[in-house]
Amino acid sequence: MIEREITVTIDKGLHARPAADLVKTLNGFESKVDFFAGAKQFNPKSVLSMMTASIKQGQTIRVVAEGSDEREVIDWLTKFL
Repeated sequence: MIEREITVTIDKGLHARPAADLVKTLNGFESKVDFFAGAKQFNPKSVLSMMTASIKQGQTIRVVAEGSDEREVIDWLTKFL
């Protein structure tokens, strides 16, 4: 399991298009991934979950990845977000 805090740099945050790109790419990884924003937990492999998360630009989230490709997932998320 790898855990990292990542500050979102995507212009306007995770709105529809980047959220869809995020979900599509993450579903290509085997690892289980969770986002934590404040006290709330979100599944970044679900479009509905990402749309309800309302993650804004400049917001810091905690990302947890667990699985065979967890390092690759965290590295990709760090670059993407």
